[in-house]
Amino acid sequence: MGKLMAVGSAALRKAAVHDEAKQYILGHEKLYRLFSKAASRYVAGETLPAAVARAAQYNQQGLATSIEFMGENVKDEHEAAAATAEFLAICDQIASKGLKSNVSLDLSHIGLALSADLCRQHLAQLCEKAGQVGIEVMISAEDTAKTDAVLDMYLGMAGRYEHLGITVQAYLHRTRDDFKQLIQRPNRIRLVKGAFDTPEGLSLPRGGELNQAYLAYLDQLLASHHTCSIATHDPLIQQEAVKLLSRHQMPQQAYEFESLLGIATDQLLDLMRAGHPAKMYIVYGQEWYLYLCNRIAENPMNLFLALEDIMQS
Repeated sequence: MGKLMAVGSAALRKAAVHDEAKQYILGHEKLYRLFSKAASRYVAGETLPAAVARAAQYNQQGLATSIEFMGENVKDEHEAAAATAEFLAICDQIASKGLKSNVSLDLSHIGLALSADLCRQHLAQLCEKAGQVGIEVMISAEDTAKTDAVLDMYLGMAGRYEHLGITVQAYLHRTRDDFKQLIQRPNRIRLVKGAFDTPEGLSLPRGGELNQAYLAYLDQLLASHHTCSIATHDPLIQQEAVKLLSRHQMPQQAYEFESLLGIATDQLLDLMRAGHPAKMYIVYGQEWYLYLCNRIAENPMNLFLALEDIMQS
């Protein structure tokens, strides 16, 4: 069963980055409607108002939120500018509604694959706006083909904007070296296991070795009281993280537990009730294909939940 699950997970990760499959499903009206039912478990809706409403609900429960407009690999400057305008609108809504939230994004959504200069211009616009209203900006993880460009962009901007954070993927072998440089900056580090399919030899598989790597990076962050987000749904890692937080006497303002919408919500609420800062990561938009594939790939048993969602009228 374990081998079958691993094969299923690998197939889903490959499907996630299959652009022709993505374009076919998202461009086919009936298939879009069908698969969007499964995506709705993990996606707040197609519009910013839907995401804002969901964020307000979680705020009322005591959870902070992060809001991301889904998308990546825009094809031209017009699309990159439109995405940037949407992220600026997120900042405006967070501020005007008084939400306890930050904004997250993929750099390829605002033009990184087109031009580093274009992306830098758009990211600076967003950081300026976010800084004016006291909002943090978090750069999300992308596939390994973009890691160098993402980290270069972040490192070039982090000194100007301390409210700009970066997502670090524990499963990548290269993170051992990247982490040494990233931890030298005071900006928030969001630590995740890693969800993308990688070429052979670049990453650790899910399992005990990856868990230990994740906890080793977390130990370094907490030992130095570095601002961080503990972004995992793994209950064993969450339990070990609580022990590390106690051992290092981590101040509450310097860390948070984080979960993705639709996954292990009760665990996150339990951590919040135990006195830990906690955040729900909320995504919205129509570009949910990659996101849905990766959510199912993290636990292929979620495929049965997706089938149940699809079959609902």
